[in-house]
Formats: sequence, C-alpha cells, structure tokens
Amino acid sequence: MKVKATFMALALGTATFLAGCGADNSNEQTSGKDDKLTVYTTIFPLQDFTKKIGGEEVNVESVLPPGVDAHSYEPTTKDMVEIAKGDAFIYSGIGLEGFADKAQDTLKNEDVTMVEAAKGIELAESTHAHEDEHAHEDEHAHEDEHAHEDEHAHEDEHAHEDEHAHDHGDTDPHIWLDPVLSIQLAENIKNELVELKPDSKEEFEKNYEDLKAQLEELDQKLETTISEGKHKEILVSHAAYGYWEKRYGLTQISVAGLSPTNEPSQKQLQSIIKEANEHNIKYFIFDQNLEPKVSKLVQKEVGAEALTLHNLESATKDDVANKEDYFSIMDKNIETLKKALN
Repeated sequence: MKVKATFMALALGTATFLAGCGADNSNEQTSGKDDKLTVYTTIFPLQDFTKKIGGEEVNVESVLPPGVDAHSYEPTTKDMVEIAKGDAFIYSGIGLEGFADKAQDTLKNEDVTMVEAAKGIELAESTHAHEDEHAHEDEHAHEDEHAHEDEHAHEDEHAHEDEHAHDHGDTDPHIWLDPVLSIQLAENIKNELVELKPDSKEEFEKNYEDLKAQLEELDQKLETTISEGKHKEILVSHAAYGYWEKRYGLTQISVAGLSPTNEPSQKQLQSIIKEANEHNIKYFIFDQNLEPKVSKLVQKEVGAEALTLHNLESATKDDVANKEDYFSIMDKNIETLKKALN
C-alpha cells in the first residue's frame, strides 16, 4: 500500500510530539480505568459493531470523516495524538486502510492497543475477470521492463507491487458485506474489549450475542432475497460484492475492479456491455458515493436505470445525519437487490 511522503513526515513529527505527552497519557488512562473506554476505529462497520458491543461502557469514534476513501485517507497530527490518548485503535488489518499499518510504528510506544479486527479471517480470491486480465498484462509488461530497462528494475518493481497492494492484489477486502464473516469481526472486537475492561465482560458478551443474532438474521434475508430472484446477475460500478457471489450464488458484472480506480480497457468495456445485454440487465448499480464517468457510459449504453448499493466502507454525511447503522443500510441494500434481481 502506498504511503505518501507527507505521511512519513507526519509520522516523524507525531512520534516526537507523542514522546512528550506519553507520561501524561499513561497517568490519564491509569486513573480512568473504571470509566468508559475510548476506542477509535476506521471503516464504518467496525465503528458500528464496536458501539453495539461496547454499549454504555465504550466511547467510539471513527478517525475517517464521512464519505472519505479509506485507501487514501491520511491522518493529521491531531488525529494521531487523539488515537494515542485512546484505549484502543481498531482497524481491519487487511491492507484496506492506507495509513493503519504505518500508524503502528508511530504509536508503538503509546498506551493504546492496536486491534486487527479481521485477524484470522481468510479473504476470498478476486472473481473480477477484468482485473485478472489487467494483472496478466501488467505481469508481461513488468517482465519486458526487466529485459530492456534493467537500471530501473528495482524502482519499477516497488511501484508495481504498490499498485497491486492498493488494488488488494487478488483478494477481496469487503468482508463486512458478508454477515457470517461479520460475526467473526464482531467476536474479535468483543474479545479485545473484554481484555481491556474485564469488569464489563458480561455486558460485552450479551451485546455481542444480540449483534450475532442480528447478523444471522441478515444472512437469512440475503440468502432468501438472492435465491428468490428471477436472475442472479447484477451490473455494478465496482467489484465490491464478491462475498455475495461466494456465499449466495450472486453474479456481479463489474466495470471497475476491487478498487474503484481499476477501470477496464476499451475491449473490456465492450465485453461488459455485451454480457449485460445478454442477461437483459435493466439496472445499473452505483456505489453510494461515486458515479464514475466510465460507469455512466456503460449505464447509457445498456439503457439501464440507476440504483445504489451501499458498500458500507464509510458512512455518508446523510447516513450520519439520519443516524443510520449497519443494519438499516443493509436493509436498504436488500431492497435494491430485490428490484435489481426481478
């Protein structure tokens, strides 16, 4: 994952600043062990699950502003200082958040627990054919570069690796859209909260069981919705729904790859449009915060009506204003799926 020079400068400056306030932070946390935990999170599902499990015992804040791209977000010095004052920082740990892994180095001497919420969860392989095609082309181009431009090989190799890291390589990071895998995310969060505040274990366990039951119910809703659809294909702007393919038999025809910036070639665009027409697709599904020009072009060529699926990576300003949670957004997604599949 690329980390810009600005972040490296930020990390160095922040580390110096944090060193000066470390003692005060430690004393502040020690004196407040019986008070509420303060937890910072990244993507929206982690924030929402932590709130639901923590209940009255935990104050939860996301470091990501509404609508921001988790891949490219860079924290301010103030953000890092606030995280350092907290009891825990919960992030996915799957390379999704561009800054989180580096934040570990900056915060390693602080009294804040770093939590990889997706620890132990096996990511699915990408099912996006166009992305695989790009990877195949890139591989050959990379080999040619080695053959003809040896003096630039080392630099180009790092650029090539960084590009694929940003696009998540061959694995799909959107695990939170799968309710079954979300149970594992929630359990990992619950276990960490129990470690941090064992006196509240009973409440954390109860809240987790309530959340688990809701996720199991959501799993059944998705299974029923997709199984009862007249067809199983959806045309989407971004290949975020691979876990629905894997678990429920859905087929996504996607314009962009796992990263919204992974756009198809002209030849691939023609293939996407042809496939959509073969399946008589009537709806084009955009993400909640993006309507890329290339996707608008495909929508127009297919003659499809626009719909929206919320990938839940980040909440929008409207989501915050309307006090939406993971389940209210997923219920809207189910309604969108019902329309798109019938």
